[in-house]
Amino acid sequence: MSAPVLWTTQDAVAATDGRAVGQWRATGVAIDSRTVAPGDLFVAIRGPNFDAHDFVAEALARGAVAALVHRPPPGVAADAPLLTVDDTLEGLTALGRFARLRSRARVAAVTGSVGKTSTKEALRLALAAEAKTYASAGNLNNHWGVPLSLARLPPACVFAVFELGMNHAGEIAPLSRLVKPEVAIITGVEAVHLENFPSVDAIADAKAEIFAGMSPAGAAVLNRDNRYFPHLVAHARTQGLSRIWSFGEHPQCDARLDECALFATGSVGRAVIRGEPIDFTLSVPGKHWVLNGLAVLLAVKALGGDMATAARALNQFAPMKGRGAARRVVLDRAGARGAFVLIDESYNASPTSVTAALAVLGQTAPQGQGRRIAVLGDMLELGPEAVDLHRSLATAIRANGVEAVYACGPLMTALMDDLPPALRGAHAPDSAALADIVADAVRPGDVVLVKGSLGSRMATVIAALDRLDAAAARPTNDDRPPRLAVNGG
Repeated sequence: MSAPVLWTTQDAVAATDGRAVGQWRATGVAIDSRTVAPGDLFVAIRGPNFDAHDFVAEALARGAVAALVHRPPPGVAADAPLLTVDDTLEGLTALGRFARLRSRARVAAVTGSVGKTSTKEALRLALAAEAKTYASAGNLNNHWGVPLSLARLPPACVFAVFELGMNHAGEIAPLSRLVKPEVAIITGVEAVHLENFPSVDAIADAKAEIFAGMSPAGAAVLNRDNRYFPHLVAHARTQGLSRIWSFGEHPQCDARLDECALFATGSVGRAVIRGEPIDFTLSVPGKHWVLNGLAVLLAVKALGGDMATAARALNQFAPMKGRGAARRVVLDRAGARGAFVLIDESYNASPTSVTAALAVLGQTAPQGQGRRIAVLGDMLELGPEAVDLHRSLATAIRANGVEAVYACGPLMTALMDDLPPALRGAHAPDSAALADIVADAVRPGDVVLVKGSLGSRMATVIAALDRLDAAAARPTNDDRPPRLAVNGG
């Protein structure tokens, strides 16, 4: 079946007020010439380090049906299919605005200091089990990612989910006005990006900008267990929202978690959502996942979806790369034959998310003589409190039975100095120096958590551990997940 048409020449001209050459029908939108697929409209964005106008000829050669430009691109014929506008980023934003206005989809948006991409993906999965659903890809959540995601929105969708992110105040409000969500989830407010904010209160104000594009009929879905819940409620009321729904363990939550069972390879939640009892299972361990699952189910309810269908779909949810997936790595070297468990949390980190990941590590029991090992990289953008926030992780390390800590980066020295000598595995200046140290240290039966901010490049450690996997070189017909021992939960 051919892909649906997203943009005709006429619609793109109407959206952007641009000047078109040729007649074309685009089935996709791209801003990176390396990922252009046949049928795409290529948007030539001028960024801080490159100008995509220089790659228009390449995009057309790869099969783009047209290019959105604001100057004549080099190496392109005069009669090439181009749509010329005054500014291509503004043109992309205009495409996104037009796509949102023509869509009849019920739209949700997700933001928060932690867990927003995973929550967006879980909500996409839950809604897609009921009807055609579109969601922004990956973490396309900024001033060009959100317009791009909207420009890719198929007209025939029943539901759509978008992620809105920020590093500074004032960034989410214009994105919300583009997306115009009917339901907005804020997963929580934590000490993240403090380098760019005077306080966590200011972060809460910035997250509350998600309400800016909502009508009074919209619904806010908020974490009642988060200390900034009253702060966000005040913002929602100021915006005039008629529905302010909460999730968490508080007895007055609209989605109240009554019971939670945590296992090494999954989690089970029992909840009451707007008076309706419901059980759900996630194929990922951790109480924080269960609470975000509550947010998803409450958002489904607010969008008019079927919660029972959504709850069944959540059983298929798997974490994205670097966001908590656990796997067995088989060792086959002299004196070390067996397997260890690798928990890949390498994508990003904050004090809250590291604490949650350490709790998952504590729930996963080592085998035989194995140990719980935490491999941690610097948490970035924490501002003046960075040293104290790194040092504070020692409490969670002790509480979750971690037996060895390997760390890298200048900020992690504060944590290592605060740990007893018996827990100090090794410290290195960066992940490249730490990777081989950790690879040499692991042994069968271990459970190894790897986590750090994206800028700490902890994926380097993951790659070194994956290279140890003897099973990767052997064909197997067993695709079942590993059976891991579990501590009670």
